[in-house]
Amino acid sequence: MHEQNCSEISVAIIGAGISGLSCATRLKALGYQVRVYEKSRGVSGRMSTRSTADWNADHGAQYFTARDPLFINELKQWIKDDVAAIWEPRLQVFKAGEWQDSASKENRYVGNPAMNTPGQYLAKNLVVKLNQTIHHIAYDQGKWLLHSQEHGAIQEQFDWLVLALPAPQALVITQSIDRPIEEVVKRANMQACWTVMATLTEKTNMPFDAAFINSEIISWLSRNNSKPNRAGMETWTIHANPLWSQVWVERDKDEAAKEILDCAKRLGLNCDAAKISIHRWRYASGHAAPISGFRLCEDLKLGYCGDWLNGGRVEGAWLSGHHLAYQIQKTQHQTNL
Repeated sequence: MHEQNCSEISVAIIGAGISGLSCATRLKALGYQVRVYEKSRGVSGRMSTRSTADWNADHGAQYFTARDPLFINELKQWIKDDVAAIWEPRLQVFKAGEWQDSASKENRYVGNPAMNTPGQYLAKNLVVKLNQTIHHIAYDQGKWLLHSQEHGAIQEQFDWLVLALPAPQALVITQSIDRPIEEVVKRANMQACWTVMATLTEKTNMPFDAAFINSEIISWLSRNNSKPNRAGMETWTIHANPLWSQVWVERDKDEAAKEILDCAKRLGLNCDAAKISIHRWRYASGHAAPISGFRLCEDLKLGYCGDWLNGGRVEGAWLSGHHLAYQIQKTQHQTNL
């Protein structure tokens, strides 16, 4: 029996967020042929930044922390290569109708000069196919076949398939192939997030750069310009809380924004004269209990990774993809034997 070298083994990864990029970079380093497919026009998933000529705002993940030694080492490399930096905001908490300074001493990090920079850094040496919505997959005679909504059948066939997608999206394209995934996705309980970006013509005198908000429509306020190397007009990112966002996920965007901005005004941030941009994250938060941190169906050569499988957070996403890559390598080695 012919023993395959890693260079002969192909892997398709659907999704170019941090988990997918982490998995792809590790598999490539191990010698695999890797192709990444992403439906959006850029990489990084929810580590996302919206930019214009006058302003920019991180409108997905606001920062990340590092606790696991593997991710700490990765972060050190990001900082060395100037694609991440520590963020030290004046941080407050609104609780029981009162403001107070946050007691948290945990280091917070951001992409530099934008939250999507680490993702771009990971993707720079990968083959990433953008604007490719993979909406149908099939497993036939030991090979994975993909179909793109934009371009039809993908001619290349793959030995392994990795889904680095939010849980509900992964379910849609695999439930007829991997039936147990439905229960895993149900536990993930991913919820939406309405996000408003407010660009002000004049600087505010808010006594904080970022704030956690409890028991209100809003759960988070952040002055984007307080982060390292952010330029342009003063812009605030406002996240609605997950429960409210999920209830009103199908609401008209202007109506949702009005309620969010009314809440911000009650809390002291007046955006009446601001330029407003709105984004709805349909799948933003929620996660399954991090048992293994990823999912691998060895008989199908099908893997899943993402923050939803590993406790949430950017670190969880990166570790999920990283560990899945090593498990694929271990399984492939056992197959060769």
